Amino acid sequence: MITACKEHVEFAIDEFVDTYEEAPELRLIEETTVFEEPRSKCKFCGEPAAYLLTRADFDV
Repeated sequence: MITACKEHVEFAIDEFVDTYEEAPELRLIEETTVFEEPRSKCKFCGEPAAYLLTRADFDV
């Protein structure tokens, strides 16, 4: 699972594919039930994350 802001979502996709060798499920964090406030931060810059990248079998 990787979280990313709008600016760094492409970096997150690249890292996910390099790690898992499959395309991620890309979801808006605000539409998931995984995170409570405060929102998760972008892995690359520390700003509030907008996207959650997970494997297809991860239930959110």
